[in-house]
Amino acid sequence: MANTVLHKADTRGNANHGWLQSRHTFSFANYYNPERMHFGVLRVLNDDIVAGGMGFSTHPHDNMEIISIPLEGDLEHKDSMGNITVIRNGDIQVMSAGTGIKHSEHNKNKNEQVKFLQIWIFPNKRNVTPRYDQITLKAADRKNKFQQILSPNADDEGVWIHQNAWFHLADFDKGTAQNYKLKAEGNGLYIFNLKGDLKVDGQTLHTRDGLGIWDTDTVSITAESNAEFLLMEVPMNG
Repeated sequence: MANTVLHKADTRGNANHGWLQSRHTFSFANYYNPERMHFGVLRVLNDDIVAGGMGFSTHPHDNMEIISIPLEGDLEHKDSMGNITVIRNGDIQVMSAGTGIKHSEHNKNKNEQVKFLQIWIFPNKRNVTPRYDQITLKAADRKNKFQQILSPNADDEGVWIHQNAWFHLADFDKGTAQNYKLKAEGNGLYIFNLKGDLKVDGQTLHTRDGLGIWDTDTVSITAESNAEFLLMEVPMNG
């Protein structure tokens, strides 16, 4: 029998810094909830809105795989490896912090906000050489199907990280139903519903709800309205 944990959108941690509004699925910064430390190796899932012209000043990371998925607007990235890039809706960015990096992120536009997901995954190798990558995804590749956007394999679809994890995005029309088959034994699946209504193994998810499922090998997903969602398959033990 599968185990599940449901995180309703309005139960997430909430940080409002004026220039930054962030909802935290898991404990982060000033939000601490011992019941919500992580889901397997998925350590952080932040749903961020950055005001026009504002951003995160230069700060360090180490030994974490950091994934950014922009949902709206233009986010400018600068880092200690010399990368200066802009990520937009349709892109995915990944950093292996490894032995240590410093970076900053700013809203490139003064008159519109940026919305993005910031995700941290515990790596399966420590003190790797830091690296940066970003790619642009094709929206058509997730229409009524699962589009792989991240994997453990550098030569596979999407970006890659130092962990036995797979991410997929999906954009389902109402009534679309698919089964997701987990790729690795000992992995669980965390579904973050970006928009619309989903039924996942009988559990209804509304916009910004999250559901973790483990001890199963297949998960059934049906769109009860037009829906967009992110699937994160991750090891339940690092």
